[in-house]
Amino acid sequence: MKRRFQHAALVGKYNALGSRHVIDAVARFLIRQGLEVSLDQETALNTGITDHGAFTIAELGQRCDLAVVIGGDGTMLGIARQMARFDIPLVGINQGRLGFITDVPIDEFTDALAPMIAGNYEEEQRSMLEGGVQRDGRIIFEAFALNDVVVSRGATSSMVELKVDIGNEFVANLRADGLIIASPTGSTAYALSAGGPILHHGISGWVFVPIAPHDLSNRPIVLPDSGEISVEIVAGRDASVNFDMHSLASLLHGDRITVRRAAYQARFLHPPGWSYYATLRRKLHWNAGVR
Repeated sequence: MKRRFQHAALVGKYNALGSRHVIDAVARFLIRQGLEVSLDQETALNTGITDHGAFTIAELGQRCDLAVVIGGDGTMLGIARQMARFDIPLVGINQGRLGFITDVPIDEFTDALAPMIAGNYEEEQRSMLEGGVQRDGRIIFEAFALNDVVVSRGATSSMVELKVDIGNEFVANLRADGLIIASPTGSTAYALSAGGPILHHGISGWVFVPIAPHDLSNRPIVLPDSGEISVEIVAGRDASVNFDMHSLASLLHGDRITVRRAAYQARFLHPPGWSYYATLRRKLHWNAGVR
């Protein structure tokens, strides 16, 4: 049996319909289970819940030993990136639609959380990406990503041309609508929609997926995450780069995006008996037709 948790950070998707009631219900349940509860400042401010302390994410990372996130995968992505450096495990209560990493159904949170708080849970660690943009030898943008780094063409322009190096080796010049570099977690997000493979989170690798490439021979590839990927903007107007939800628009020719494995990992907790394959089966409807 793992250790029991003592102090929970509570973060909610406060702009969702009925979110105040749900966040308040989860907070009161955690208190009844003997935990101290603190809200992040944005959640407290936007819901008006003032019964608990309100702190920044950094302060919560220093005070708490568990984070409970209420929302969808997007909400979890934003918090996981910030909490990773504090080594705080996260539990996701799904108030969204798909829920690959927020996997506790909202109407089952009491049954799911009770044993987890007591130390009965499944734990996994997910690798993250970090990097930035260099222009004329200067770093002008830096960010982390749990899902993916996406280089995209402008909204009205034609394809972008990208020069790709891995480590010190030139790999390819490709013309496409863009390029996705995804972690195993992100392999079931945009990369999957663009035709990339699913990468199990236990594999130390990345998925490299061209978006609508001009040459059909530019296929998705799985790469080890031990080296740095460099993507240079060769041609195309108004290209942009997104590290999950952090973006830099209007990239210039010669700008270089670098991506490497982050020093931190995100920790996720799941109810007892949780299975990665069961999650894929349920979310991607792989059991359709099974009786």
